[in-house]
Amino acid sequence: MKAQGFDIAAISSPGPELDQFGEQEEVPVHAVSMPRQIAPLSDLRAVARITSWLRRYRADIVHAHTPKGGLLGLISAVLTRVPVRFYHMRGLPFVTAAGWQRQLLKWTERTSCLLAHRVFCVSRSLREVAIAEGICAASKIVVLHHGGNGVDASARFNPARAPSRVAVRQRHDIPGEALVIGFVGRLVRDKGIVELADAWQELRCRHAHLHLLVVGRLESSEPVSHDIVSRLQEDARVHLVGYADSASLYPAMDLVVLPTYREGLPNVLLEAAAMKLPTVATHIPGCVDAVVDDVTGTLVPVRDVARLTAAIERYITDDDRRQTHGRAGRERVLRDFQPEAIWKALAQEYMRFTQTTDDAVSTPELAPPL
Repeated sequence: MKAQGFDIAAISSPGPELDQFGEQEEVPVHAVSMPRQIAPLSDLRAVARITSWLRRYRADIVHAHTPKGGLLGLISAVLTRVPVRFYHMRGLPFVTAAGWQRQLLKWTERTSCLLAHRVFCVSRSLREVAIAEGICAASKIVVLHHGGNGVDASARFNPARAPSRVAVRQRHDIPGEALVIGFVGRLVRDKGIVELADAWQELRCRHAHLHLLVVGRLESSEPVSHDIVSRLQEDARVHLVGYADSASLYPAMDLVVLPTYREGLPNVLLEAAAMKLPTVATHIPGCVDAVVDDVTGTLVPVRDVARLTAAIERYITDDDRRQTHGRAGRERVLRDFQPEAIWKALAQEYMRFTQTTDDAVSTPELAPPL
């Protein structure tokens, strides 16, 4: 975007990743606390701070991401009369909620879509859900290229340039001859960690050479039961590495499993595919865009431990299947998920909307949605 002539500033929750991003991309960054959970007072403070920054920059475009960041960012953009507003839908938390929480989360998404001039969606299947649930009008929501953020399959997620498999395994006390299941994600119920733990209990008994490498951290806001955590922590063949750079750990894995309940477009599955790793995931919106069933991986019903166990075991016992699906996955990522194509599509949207008049922005001439 800088190369296209845009001046960029970023606002996000505080943390070392934000500072690193600012240094790497050479853009100003500003930390504003935006907790994931419902927090009215904190949210009001966040709107006040975001509004202050937008006034200071006299922003022409606000591009807001995630349910919480999207809502707070777009409210702030309306208050400061930012002429072009985009919302990037990366997931729909209401699909796993119930009761008043489900209604509140749906209202949040509807409001973000209402306040935006254009809504981008990370996957076609998620777009279909958003339209069917009345979250956004079909004419307003589009998928850029094939969706997602793209995957750096040339450098960061390139098995030819990855760290040594032997070295990574030695660092985490994984035997060289082991077959390793990988999980990358937050250790919360919605990511399917309970089902994975149950499947693991069966598989470890039948396959003595099997190990489980878990990359991610526990979260107090969505805790997993103490029993599940203890079972994983006390198992010598389970390697819990916490929050870490996934790119440096994929070389130790033989397949990646993500039995998640809801997604937008899971980056983990595309990263694994770029690393020539087959994937097992759930047949839900988002995952169906990231995995081609029986070609790059296997899709199973959500919360179905028996089907999950069987799908993993088929990869454990079939070397050819693992390698064939791994190769197909990388070929697909190289063909459809190169980040440059997505950046180009996004830049075109920025240019098109900023070139309209203020009156036309409210009801722009829309290209046919994907």
